[in-house]
Amino acid sequence: MTAHALPASLPALVIGGGVSGLTAAFVLRQRGVDAHLFESSAQPGGVIRSVRRDEFLFELGPQSFSLTPSLQQLCRELRIEGEMQAAPANLPRFLLVDSELRSAPLSPPAFFASGLFSAATKWRVLRDLLGNTRPPAPTAAGDESTAAFVRRKFGAQLLEKLVGPFVSGIYAGDPEKLSLRSAFPQLYTAEAAHGSVIRGMLRGAGAAKGRVPPSGQPKNAGAITRTLGSFINGNQSLTDALAAILGDALHCNSSVARITATQATKGARGRWQVQFAPLHGSLPIRDALFTDHIILATPANTTAQLLSALDPQFPQLLSATRYVPVSVVSLGYRQAAIPRDLRGFGFLVPRSAGFRILGCVWNSSLFPGRAPEGAALLTCFVGGAFDPQAAQLTPPDLQTLVHKELSRILNITEPPLIANVHTWANAIPQYDLSHHQRAEALAQKVASFPGLSLAGNYLDGPAVGTVVDRARKLADYVLDGPPH
Repeated sequence: MTAHALPASLPALVIGGGVSGLTAAFVLRQRGVDAHLFESSAQPGGVIRSVRRDEFLFELGPQSFSLTPSLQQLCRELRIEGEMQAAPANLPRFLLVDSELRSAPLSPPAFFASGLFSAATKWRVLRDLLGNTRPPAPTAAGDESTAAFVRRKFGAQLLEKLVGPFVSGIYAGDPEKLSLRSAFPQLYTAEAAHGSVIRGMLRGAGAAKGRVPPSGQPKNAGAITRTLGSFINGNQSLTDALAAILGDALHCNSSVARITATQATKGARGRWQVQFAPLHGSLPIRDALFTDHIILATPANTTAQLLSALDPQFPQLLSATRYVPVSVVSLGYRQAAIPRDLRGFGFLVPRSAGFRILGCVWNSSLFPGRAPEGAALLTCFVGGAFDPQAAQLTPPDLQTLVHKELSRILNITEPPLIANVHTWANAIPQYDLSHHQRAEALAQKVASFPGLSLAGNYLDGPAVGTVVDRARKLADYVLDGPPH
């Protein structure tokens, strides 16, 4: 369908062509709704991008994703499950401690056997298993921070050596400013419901293990769900497959300028009017379209602008979400130039170690086809909440910085064979201490506008599986109405 052939009214519009918007539009169309997606840029997919060059496969955004039930179901529906790759099970993750890479103890036996932590820290972990505590009530500043939670329950040592680096790896954030309730809701819920983080997590894992798999899910899906995955040709295979199946229902270079309510009555063209803006001098797809349902899958600041005409509370609630910049620096080396065994997921760097890189993924150890024979591909991350000025560095400067630090850590003896650098100015949303309160107020405000839904990584979490799951549920909401 060409732009000019579009009717003036459509049953549902999705705005924003990242994985959230692509999934929502796909599910709607799969269930018989003539939904169309509008993306302002020339390429859909958002931060999921893969580039193959000289037999190296670079991921410009997420390096892998958890193979959740929602993602597996989506891949089956797209018929790309045969392209999926699962990382080797039980790959070790490392922490940089005293200029040495040490295996991160991620199971109870490994933790209590590890020499990384003092007897006092191990006792505090054991005390949680035997004790009974509850999260503190919110204050004027908001919820308890992740750092305050860890110090309260387990001590400063666990925060510095283990939790802090993992917070940097997931959110590129500052644990002093991230809400535990919003950023790590499973931990909050475990303590609130069971009085113990460890007991709560164990019971939650046991309950999940005992659930009946969804209809059509393979019998071994439970095992793969807990692993990391990608695709033979990179993560972009997922968004490319979604874009391909949407076909003419996907409209790139289509920038939405304004959304207004139409006060639609029975027989009118729709309760919402979506107005388009010229982009780079080109004419808009139409001056406006009408619809009864809108799913906004745009970043928080863009969503704030688009909804500003509906209610002043939208920009107030949405504009408070802060994003941090992250530079993704991938370097390919001759395997012989790296004396260290690279079997593992990679490593994380505590801020106290004095390095600028947040962590490193050993891509060629995770999935085949990431580097040519005899070579290794490593991807590092720079920036985040502690080092936002890194986003201002040029690609050559970032390459030099990362190579220098990697050489110190891994004793690399040669310069890289190849490099790829990409900086995301607004990479990861930060779930600050007032995020939960704002999210509840935002949900109530959205509920007062029937036919309006929000999707995106600033709501429930940045993981690919999380945003896919929300997008699927929003598509159900459009069809079936709010749950009772």
